[in-house]
Amino acid sequence: MRYALEILARERCFSGFLRLARYRLRHSLFAGGWSPIIARERLEYLNSAAAILYDAGRDQLVMIEQFRIGALEHGHGAWTLEPVGGILKPGEDARELVRREAMEEAGCRISDLEPIGAYHVSPGTAADRVRLFCGRVDAASAGGIHGLSEEGEDTRVIVLDTEQAKRELYSGRIDTSIAIIATQWLLMNRDRLQAKWNH
Repeated sequence: MRYALEILARERCFSGFLRLARYRLRHSLFAGGWSPIIARERLEYLNSAAAILYDAGRDQLVMIEQFRIGALEHGHGAWTLEPVGGILKPGEDARELVRREAMEEAGCRISDLEPIGAYHVSPGTAADRVRLFCGRVDAASAGGIHGLSEEGEDTRVIVLDTEQAKRELYSGRIDTSIAIIATQWLLMNRDRLQAKWNH
């Protein structure tokens, strides 16, 4: 299979909190040859990084609750339960971003960082790729309301033991892709992390 792509035109449609571009393109087909010219809109460059925070000694997760415009019609209204994280600026180191966001959003210092992986959130409509980590923290210091007012942040810290987190996952309270993937990864790697981080 020859993976080929030809971008014929790119037009910026909107630039605000989000940026939207319209592409005219064609691509190679699995059966050979080229697709017809197609038009697609895409949300541009929303690369981000996030970290689920874990205290292996207390067997507790530290997450945040915050307002999310995309969740207006679902579940708990527009408030979601998530790991800490933020949007990566061009050239920014994902590890440094999650360390900073852990302090800004949850008041926690990450002492060790374990990579989980990276994935596309919605490749059909957005150039949004997440780098995901698990951060070792002391949950005894976690709590309160945090966030940068100049960025419109208002985050409340939620500390859950792993059994509570499992219940929140299966009940649907943890319902964003970042939170689901990170929580499932943590539950699968819990014993290994406890052995590694409890010396």
